[in-house]
Formats: sequence, structure tokens, C-alpha cells
Amino acid sequence: MPPKLPRPDLSTLSEEGKDKLIVHLMDMIDGLLAQVFTLTAKVEKLERQVAKDSENSSKPPSSDGLAKKPPKTSSLRGKSGKKVGGQPGHQGKTLERVAEPTITVDHPLPGQCGRCHSALPLSQAQVLERRQVFDVPASAFDVIEHRTYTVACSCGQRHDSVFPPEVTEMAQYGPTVRALGVHLTQGQMLPYARAAELISELYGLPVSPATLLAWVGEAGAALQGTVDVIARQLHHAPVLCADESGLRVGGKLHWLHVAATATLTWYGMHAKRGVDAMAAHGILPQRIGVLVHDCWAPYWKLDDGPHALCNAHLLRELIYVRQVTGQSWPTTLAEMLLNAQRLTVAARQKQQPLDADTVAAFAAVYDDIVREGEQLHPVILKPNGKPGKQSEAHNLLRRFRLHADAILRFIADPAVPFSNNIAERAVRMPKVKQKISGCFRTVTGANNFCTIRSCLDTLRKQGHGMLEVLRRAFIGDPIMPAA
Repeated sequence: MPPKLPRPDLSTLSEEGKDKLIVHLMDMIDGLLAQVFTLTAKVEKLERQVAKDSENSSKPPSSDGLAKKPPKTSSLRGKSGKKVGGQPGHQGKTLERVAEPTITVDHPLPGQCGRCHSALPLSQAQVLERRQVFDVPASAFDVIEHRTYTVACSCGQRHDSVFPPEVTEMAQYGPTVRALGVHLTQGQMLPYARAAELISELYGLPVSPATLLAWVGEAGAALQGTVDVIARQLHHAPVLCADESGLRVGGKLHWLHVAATATLTWYGMHAKRGVDAMAAHGILPQRIGVLVHDCWAPYWKLDDGPHALCNAHLLRELIYVRQVTGQSWPTTLAEMLLNAQRLTVAARQKQQPLDADTVAAFAAVYDDIVREGEQLHPVILKPNGKPGKQSEAHNLLRRFRLHADAILRFIADPAVPFSNNIAERAVRMPKVKQKISGCFRTVTGANNFCTIRSCLDTLRKQGHGMLEVLRRAFIGDPIMPAA
């Protein structure tokens, strides 16, 4: 209980004393009211922060914590009506027997009948059933010895054969095991010590973590030319998705930048997040296609080409505004965007873009819904007539109004995706690497990771195996991305 203030005896106060007491009490009430308003605003702000999660904002799922989530009630995607599991007509895959097994193990019959004890005619036995077990062999490493020879001609001239250029040491590791080491650490994200342990257990070949680190540096140098080709191809891509995320390097915050298409992925690391990093990397400023992003302000400074916004981000924000305000326009707008997405997907499958009337109709409906929201959330003005702090709903509506062309571009242009999912998927693997193995200790290590991952992810999209990509790099014949 708060302490009680002493109460004056009003019967002993003069009229002047009572007037002073009233003034003093009014000042106290004004101060308390101001404090109540301030605390109320803080509580509302904290409640809004607590109400945000990965489903109604741009916060990552890792920020949701480990508590069990309540059943989803905010999904704007309606039920499909399909049963759980594989759908009718879906072609399943299962392990099938092969015609020529590697090894055959026969399980013979007994020599005599178990009932009459007569000898069985084993020469007449037939195969009753075949079952096959698929397994990997217990492997061991091969040691390939290279020898050079010398011989003297009858004239006295000596002739020596030479080693191939890749054989430089008295004893060295081959390209396949080096590719495997880099694949485990940069492709499968294993820490160096665990990758070395796995190679030792699988093949009996001792490899130190320091050796793996050296291989990563060699792979980064060997693949630099491939990364340069990827960057040049991204300059000419008709649509380019971009994203960025924090990356711990040497105990400090750096930034991982991603530029990606359906067939290309480029990673770059920089100490800064914004325009300085974009200019240093040189990919986004030199693009000629549509730039798809999440509406982060620095992207708009790249005003040398058309933009498209990630509608998945906007859908999450519409969910949050609906939860906070209880109004219907966020749901209506979200449903309109999702309906447009379904129609554009169907149109792409038929290779027939939406006609101009349909595009105009979506734009008109979009404008009506945004106007409805603007009427409910007008600009908040200060006593001096200048704009004050606006509500989150107003700010979201302002974004829908200012960037209407970028938001609706996916409807008119079949090449533009509905969301920035291509770039966001590319960001996930470096985040996995950081969670499993911790931060990068050096800038060089982070740059090598970006170079190698750019090549692995790009060539994986184009149908190449990551182990073969690395092996080819180590033998001096790197695979180049298709134009």
C-alpha cells in the first residue's frame, strides 16, 4: 500500500491558506495526470512490442522464444480443403530393387527333410524370394604414387620425366578429399573439428582442422573467377532480389548482403549495412532489372531502376494492424493481394499474363481499400499544426499509398515474384552456419565463405553437385554458371 499523506486540519486554515492548498493540490493532480499519460504511453508501446512476433512482423522466428505457440488464428491463407499427406495423382518415391546387385548372399536349404529325413534334391532348388539391402561400403583412402624416371642416351644426354603441375609435394592430399573437407565446412556448415573427425572416421585419413582451414582459403581463391561471372550476370538479370542480415566477424557486427535470382546467388560481406556497402559491392547500383526488396529505406536510394516490394512482409504487418485495431480493411487488403497472387500464378503456368483490364481492376480495388484505411487513420497533428507521431496503421497505409506501383508490380509483370523469398532463403544458410559454428574469427574467413557459398548455391540451382563443383575447382577446371 502506498503511504498516506498527512491531511491538514481545514478548520484551522484561513481562506488564503485554503486557496493555497487548492492551488497546490491542483498542481499535484496535473503532475500525476502527466505521469499517468506518460506511463500509459510506455505501457501501450511495450504491449505493442510484445504483441509482435514472426507471424505479424518482420521479426525472425528465433525471436519468438521456446514457449509453445497458441493455435494460429491470424493466418490469411484459407484452408485448401485437401487431406493431409500426399494428394491423389502424386508420384511417390520409394527404394526399389536393382537388376544387378553388387554382392549376392545365398541362404542355403538344409541337407535333409525335416519330416522324413530324406536327402533334399538341392540341384532342383529355385529362388523363392529376393530382398536387397542398400548400404555404403566401409571405405579407406587410396594412395596414388607418382613416379618420374630418368635415362641417359648413348650420346650422354640425360632425359627426366616430370610430375604433373598439381603434384608438388612429397606427400599431399588429393582434390577429392580437399573438396570433401570444404563441402563439409562451407556446404554442410560443420565446424572444422567435427568435419576433420568425420573424415577420419569415414576413411581413416587423419586431417587437422588447420588443414581444412587452408583448403577453404584455396577454394576461395580458385572460385573467385566464378564469383566474378555471377556478379556480371546479375547486372543483366531482369529481376534481382536483395536482402541483408547481421553477421558476427571477429567479435564485431558486420553485414551479409545477398543478391539472388532463381538461378544465381551472390554473397558479400561489409562492415556497413547501407548504401556504402551497396556501392562497394557494385551489384545493385549497376543492375538493369527490377529490384525486389523489403522496403528498407537505403534500397530506395538506388533510384536508377524499377522496384518491387516483398508482399509477404506486408501481409505480416497487415495481420498485426488487424490485431491491434480490430478493423476490417487490413484483412480485405490482404485477401486482395492473395487473390491476385493466385491469379498470377495460374497465369504464369499458362504462360498468359493478366490482361490490362484485370490489372486495372486490381489497382482500383487496392486504391479503394487504402482510402478506407486512410479515413480511419488520418494524419495526427500537433497543436502547432505540424504532423506529430503517427500510428503504426497510418504509417503502413502511407507506405501502401507511396509505393503502390512497387507493391502491385507482380500483377502486371509476370517476371516479378510476389515476395522476396529467393533472397531470404539465401540468407538462411549463412545464419545456420553462424548458429552451428559461431561467428567468423577473421574477415578473410568470412569473405572465403561468401565466395564459396556464392558458387555452391548458384551451381546447385543449375543442377550441379556441390562436391563436384569443389573438386573441379581444386583441379583447376572450375564450373562456370550458365548464362
